[in-house]
Amino acid sequence: MATATIKLFLVHGDPKRLRTAELSNWTGKAVSGPRTEFEGVLSRDESENSGIYFLTGADTETGRPAIYIGEAECIRERIKHHNDKDFWNQVTFFVSKDENLTKAHIRYLEGKLLEAAKSAGRAVVTNSQGSGSKLPESDRGEMEVFLEKMNQLLPVLGIDHLVPLAGTTSTDAGTSPLLFCEIKGLKATGLRTAAGFLVKKGSEAVATERPSSEKWPWTRNLRQKLKEEGALAEDKDRLVFLKDVEFASPSAAAAVVHGGHANGLTAWKDANGKNLKELEAVA
Repeated sequence: MATATIKLFLVHGDPKRLRTAELSNWTGKAVSGPRTEFEGVLSRDESENSGIYFLTGADTETGRPAIYIGEAECIRERIKHHNDKDFWNQVTFFVSKDENLTKAHIRYLEGKLLEAAKSAGRAVVTNSQGSGSKLPESDRGEMEVFLEKMNQLLPVLGIDHLVPLAGTTSTDAGTSPLLFCEIKGLKATGLRTAAGFLVKKGSEAVATERPSSEKWPWTRNLRQKLKEEGALAEDKDRLVFLKDVEFASPSAAAAVVHGGHANGLTAWKDANGKNLKELEAVA
């Protein structure tokens, strides 16, 4: 992804309130704000244009992050119809400053964004279905560039739901060394990420929690949550990760593998036996 200069404008001086975002030498523009400023967001002139919008919050049933991605020829009119959805607490939309986004363009973008959100698996995608659209090759190329710019701005605006887990794409290869956590003949594989620590699919964890999980029940609760989400499953006398899972820290990842309190800086080691603490001290 190319380097970029981002211009953020805080309309009220508060980064959590209404704000706009632009990239240098790009015709797109983003407007974002909390649900409490819904009218302020829709009063912007940009909301009269066609574009893509995101509603983000928490799923009411599972508590997991949730997202709705939509397209509209008039952002203002379409978003008004989403007031009956109670999961969302932030609205963000993208338009083109030169007003060159057609219905076909925004449907193409919506389809691509929905595909990315579902593939990333970071959030519950509340759309029942996506539209998508076929475009001529030249238009498709332009929209792929537009999409790349959107993906640069989304995390800056607090929307990382479409970002693939680190280590799951070819571009991640070699960016962080593989680390291993072994206990009672079981082995888990993972790596440091910008957001914390990723445990890879196929990793193993002990089936029974340690006594320390009684003192610090968050480990037991987290393991149970991962089971309910289908990320961790029982397999005879062990637990197995059924998909890549990103944790907030190496210690949180190690605690799930160990079934109780663990120091991730010493529990995770590279192929040569150096633990994470030693590796980062060298770095």
